[in-house]
Formats: sequence, C-alpha cells, structure tokens
Amino acid sequence: MEQFDEIYQRSARQVYRFLLRLTGSEDLAEELTAETFYQAFLHIGRFRGECSIETWLCQIAKNAFYREVRRRKRMLPELTADLPAGEEELQRLEERQTALEIHRLLHRMEEPYREVFELRVFGELQFREIAAIFGKSESWAKMTYYRGRAKLARQLELRTEVQEDHEKPSK
Repeated sequence: MEQFDEIYQRSARQVYRFLLRLTGSEDLAEELTAETFYQAFLHIGRFRGECSIETWLCQIAKNAFYREVRRRKRMLPELTADLPAGEEELQRLEERQTALEIHRLLHRMEEPYREVFELRVFGELQFREIAAIFGKSESWAKMTYYRGRAKLARQLELRTEVQEDHEKPSK
C-alpha cells in the first residue's frame, strides 16, 4: 500500500495534466484522475514493467476518458442524432480519424521513441523531466522525441499516399 501511495504522489499531477488536456475540464480531469488511480490500484498486478509506470497510468487514464465519452453519448443520444453533418462536423471527423491513425502508428512504434513521444505530447513533460525518468541527458530526450516524431510523420505520410492511391479511379 505504501508503494502505491508513492506512485500516486509521484504521478498524480502528470496524470491530471494529461486528462486536463484531453477533456478541457478541470472537474472532469479530477474525476477521471481519481478513476485512473482506482483502476490502477485494482489492477497493479497487471503492470509488467514494459513501460514506465507513468505511461501505464496515462494509458489507463485514456481508457477512462474514452469510457466517459461513450457513457455521455449513450446518455444524450437525442442531442447528437439530429445534427446535420456540416462542413465543421466533417472536419472534426477527419481530425478524429487522423488522431486514431496516429495512435495506431504510435502503438506500433519501437521504444524508447514511443514512450518519450507519449510523455512529451500526452504527459506534457519537459525534456529535462523525460531525461530524468530515463536517466539520460536532456539532449538525448530531445533527440529521441524529434526522431520519434519524424518516424511517426513519415509513417503517416506513407499511409496517406497508399490511401490516396487506392482512392484513385482505375483506368
């Protein structure tokens, strides 16, 4: 139990910031942070140590966020059913599909690029904080992040080109 308290003390702020960025709501971020640590406490035996505890907690937080989004959609389907699919809605759908594709590619990215990218983007950590987590230099953290970001951009660009080739009418 004391170990879990230490994990909470060390990681709660990062998880909260991650959720605040996802939700845009302080209240919801607080609620989901509590849910995240509750789920982590229940399932701490499943943590295999293949990533940092903070990355594992942010994954739990992301899942809690998605569950909350689904729950809200079920509670208010009448509010979303009659909305016209205007230009703005189509843009949001495209952005969501792109974000989903980025998450798929990120999931397949090799370490340490994936973890550094997630800590920087989703965890909003500074490079010095990332470096401290890995026991490396700040320049290592920066280089790893930028290389990972470049790999992700190349993979996304290649997938987009393949999709465009499939959408072209055959002659």
